[in-house]
Amino acid sequence: MQASERDKHSNKSQKPYHPHNSMPVREAESHFLSQNHQSLNYVSSDDGSSQRNVHPHTSGQFCTLESSLATPGYATHNSPSSLAFSPNSGSPLSQQECQSDNTYGSPISVSCITEDPNDLKLKLRELETAMLGPDPDIVESFETTYPSNTSMDPEKWRQVMGIPRGDLKQMLIACARAVAENDILVVEWLISELRQMVSVSGEPIQRLGAYMLEGLVAKLSSSGSAIYKALRCKEPTSSELLSYMHILYEVCPYFKFGYMSANGAIAEAVKGENMVHIIDFQIAQGSQWMTLIQALAARPGGPPCLRITGIDDSVSAYARGGGLHLVGQRLSRLAQACNVPFEFHAAAISGCDVELEHLGVRPGEALAVNFAFQLHHMPDESVSTRNHRDRLLRMVKSLSPKVVTLVEQEANTNTAPFFPRFLETLDYYSAMFESIDVTLPRENKERISVEQHCLARDIVNIIACEGAERVERHELFGKWRSRFTMAGFKPHPLSPLVNATIKTLLENYCEHYRLEERDGVLYLGWKNRALVVSCAWR
Repeated sequence: MQASERDKHSNKSQKPYHPHNSMPVREAESHFLSQNHQSLNYVSSDDGSSQRNVHPHTSGQFCTLESSLATPGYATHNSPSSLAFSPNSGSPLSQQECQSDNTYGSPISVSCITEDPNDLKLKLRELETAMLGPDPDIVESFETTYPSNTSMDPEKWRQVMGIPRGDLKQMLIACARAVAENDILVVEWLISELRQMVSVSGEPIQRLGAYMLEGLVAKLSSSGSAIYKALRCKEPTSSELLSYMHILYEVCPYFKFGYMSANGAIAEAVKGENMVHIIDFQIAQGSQWMTLIQALAARPGGPPCLRITGIDDSVSAYARGGGLHLVGQRLSRLAQACNVPFEFHAAAISGCDVELEHLGVRPGEALAVNFAFQLHHMPDESVSTRNHRDRLLRMVKSLSPKVVTLVEQEANTNTAPFFPRFLETLDYYSAMFESIDVTLPRENKERISVEQHCLARDIVNIIACEGAERVERHELFGKWRSRFTMAGFKPHPLSPLVNATIKTLLENYCEHYRLEERDGVLYLGWKNRALVVSCAWR
């Protein structure tokens, strides 16, 4: 389904983002929990640590906007102080590995004067020129790889030149097709045209186009070290990254939807159990479990003994500024305040390295396993002979859990060849960028930073990287269903109460968000494009 099939979006019903706008959602949570303590909503923590997936990542470089403010905030700032962009090639790490182990070059700094809107636009264009201008390393790699005497028949030139100049989407598609066909003369011409059309502060397709274009440039340089050197950037501080993650968590319902639905399934599955053990394969900041602890505290007959095993990912460790002990301390304080017997077990290892002995499962526990925005980072049979994606599912099944929850992006970018993968990425993120556009102003500094730090790296990784370096490998629900079924699981339909509560959540967002239930599986999308799927298995 291409983005062009969606009707033109409207901003009229979306409430402007403000941290206090989450109050209606919290009221809905209270109502939901009063109906059934097993059904859970999301919680928005003061430190903004609820983000598990928002910027799934690789260890490569990426596009960043260096913040001039150390304090996280949500007000509109029209003074982006420095910008640099680089593609994200990745090593096979977990989704949120947004920080890089590489040494970055100095960012390209551009000062901005905020009082004059015209001057701001000029500076933004200068930033984009710096970001999208040719890098010597890329140029050298490009010229070395592709000879300048590539021939092309006149009909193809006419075909390319016939694209309407203002049609950015078709220009991007034509450029991707030329890259796939190795038509380098066409690629050169289209890239020069596209550089004049994209903008990090423009319409959704212009902003997305900037990152898609950078992915194409990185793709031309092959992969690995050439991509790392493509463009220079500076990663955000941990506090900045955490604030960007929190903003994305608040302005879009995708992550709240995923955590809420997973919590509801888990709470229902452990109803009446006295010893509950949750294994979270990407615990991030641990915020998903705060409402669960609160609900268990209110359970008739008293709360169970709760144990949570948290598996780490390096981006979350970077964002929180420390190890998993910080998550354990945070959850322990809440559990103590709620009189819930609690134990935290830290597993500071990559998901690919998890074995049974790392999970600490004990006899007599009611076990729940949570895969929220995580499994698509596990290499499958197309990448590794070990096939960690299916290995983890078989390992979890051997533990006989009460429930396993899965939340994933509904996209097909795993084994698809480059050109179909490009089209899928364009369609998927067009919907994502449109949904952000109705909440955050286009020249809002925080919005630019959120898109660059939390989304751009995924986009570039999907487009530019192959093999083990491409860690953003999404699959459609049909494929996940096959994997779970082959591992021995059976579907566990989500509760109608969870469905109803999510509908209440969506009342606080634009009417273009769509919730659909099919056979106990929930899909959340923008207009007619499904973006996130949530399901449960046993």
